[in-house]
Amino acid sequence: MNPIQVGLLGIGTVGSGTFKVLQRNQQEILRRAGRGIEVTMVADLDVERAKSIVGDAAKVVGDAREIIANPNIDIVVELIGGYGIAKTLVLEAIAAGKHVVTANKALLAVHGSEIFAAARAKGVVVAFEAAVAGGIPIIKALREGLTANRIEWIAGIINGTTNFILSEMRDKGLDFDVVLKEAQRLGYAEADPTFDIEGVDAAHKATIMSAIAFGVPVQFNKAHVEGITKLSATDIRYAEQLGYRIKLLGITKRRDSGIELRVHPTLVPAKRLIANVEGAMNAVVVQGDAVGTTLYYGKGAGSEPTASAVVADLVDITRLASADPDHRVPHLAFQPDALADTPILPIEQVQTAFYLRLTVADEAGVLSGITTILAENGISIDAVLQRESKDGEKQTDLIILTHDTIEGQMRTALARMQALTTVLAPIVAIRKEELA
Repeated sequence: MNPIQVGLLGIGTVGSGTFKVLQRNQQEILRRAGRGIEVTMVADLDVERAKSIVGDAAKVVGDAREIIANPNIDIVVELIGGYGIAKTLVLEAIAAGKHVVTANKALLAVHGSEIFAAARAKGVVVAFEAAVAGGIPIIKALREGLTANRIEWIAGIINGTTNFILSEMRDKGLDFDVVLKEAQRLGYAEADPTFDIEGVDAAHKATIMSAIAFGVPVQFNKAHVEGITKLSATDIRYAEQLGYRIKLLGITKRRDSGIELRVHPTLVPAKRLIANVEGAMNAVVVQGDAVGTTLYYGKGAGSEPTASAVVADLVDITRLASADPDHRVPHLAFQPDALADTPILPIEQVQTAFYLRLTVADEAGVLSGITTILAENGISIDAVLQRESKDGEKQTDLIILTHDTIEGQMRTALARMQALTTVLAPIVAIRKEELA
């Protein structure tokens, strides 16, 4: 049987890794797939650089549409990124009857419903294991390995840049701005790190996982997104003293009234495995009703780790290329006509616990006034830490951990506490998850 022919759109970090892994492991891949997989065309704006990577092994062109128009190409691998030309090319490839593999989480989080519908209509596959958590096979785990389970919740460290920054802030006691510059110098953060540090990249990935876990359409526009730019070394230190670590988590949970979909800094008990994921590594915890808690850990980015996921998708498509489209694994795990219209809950309806840091006047009655406001809003206290003020100081830090509450109630309480004359600075509020 002739090998499956693959066209790469873009041969940057992930594209070059994909080409190298296929070349190096072609015999192993042949044994697994039952058919050879060869990159025979590459499209890249920098034609000379692309030629220096692939040599004579593939034809290099400057126009991606040459690959889409080639009747011999079976699978198009989109590694361009972004929402613009990538979307156009993916839809054109589908229209031409090509299977598609993509690592583009932004594209799928925003336009996934349209793309999957087009693929179903044409009878082709869109595979995207590399779009979430790099080399960690979390999409396959959610879509296939855990298919017997009713997924209850997912919590993931799914952005290596922010995890590296938070690890450095904790280890070295430095503030965000200082560590960001170091992360950029070392190549962990982009020159423009906005998508990473503001939580957008993690939200794209959480949106995709939520859709697969709960059988709903991808709805990035309904995700609540916060980044790490406002975190201080002070709060990381206090969290440590209380037995917690702060991580940027993508969280999605099933509730009776809907689905939570949120990305934000989160206090996690230091005894949890995910709290000990350091540096640029990724990890995802999934809670299923039958299996219980499972953890997936590994490199969330990089040339060959991400290429590992791309090649796995290529093998899957090679195995299934001749299968009846109605008997393939659905793109979002659930049959297309069985997707639910379960609402994504607004952040005000989310249930979670909180860490609060208040800079208050060091005088009698302050704690009583604050606890009264919390109680009047139905918020119970789990723990209180009050830093002793130094000689001559007239203010102190008051740290409060709460039990689970409705976010809207907490926002009301925060507004009332902030208005107290004894509260001397903006209150810091960080959500807390036990992940038990």
